[in-house]
Amino acid sequence: MRIITSREFRENQKSYFDLAEKERVIIHRGKNRKPILLSTINESEETDIYFSDPSVIASIKQGIEDVKQGKVTTIKNLKEIWANIL
Repeated sequence: MRIITSREFRENQKSYFDLAEKERVIIHRGKNRKPILLSTINESEETDIYFSDPSVIASIKQGIEDVKQGKVTTIKNLKEIWANIL
């Protein structure tokens, strides 16, 4: 998954359309605006291949619960990222 700004998207649309055929691209649009998900549609089903999968939805819900319960990892120093994660 790649996360980009709307400016990056405008400047390199072709590249991001090509990338969206391989992975999801999330476009952040600025403060107080919802991000946009750029992904392909399964032509036979016309549904998103990620969010139509019940296991993906369950994983997302579990992640939300983990965050609510404080089960998160805080990166204190990017140069020592593995020390924070492991």
